[in-house]
Amino acid sequence: MKISKYLVLSFCSIVLVTSCDNKEEKKKGFTYEKQETKSKKTNESKVAVLTDGEVQPLLAKNTCIACHKKDEKAVGPSYGEIAKRNYSNQRIVELIYKPEPENWPEYKVPMIALPHVSKGEALKIAVWINSLKE
Repeated sequence: MKISKYLVLSFCSIVLVTSCDNKEEKKKGFTYEKQETKSKKTNESKVAVLTDGEVQPLLAKNTCIACHKKDEKAVGPSYGEIAKRNYSNQRIVELIYKPEPENWPEYKVPMIALPHVSKGEALKIAVWINSLKE
């Protein structure tokens, strides 16, 4: 009985001593340091301005044309009116996802959020809208 106690105690001591060494093993591809991730921001300067004919399918697909027209008021302001507000492209994209009806109090029906519009398509639409003020 005493022998088995000594064997168990010896075994535990050996395991304890060998597991507490200061040797640091590094696994390939694994680190505890925080990795810097590159943001995937779309570079606005690289987005080409679409023609009226090219943007129409995007506006139809994303239901924009249900409430907006290029040069005349409809349920919402015309794209030309939006362009005159001098919003940045990024701000227009933000307003597509989170409209602020208080910006357009003269319209009775507030714009609904359009989360189904992809970021890329929203940016193309925003660049096109801002091209109308020229």
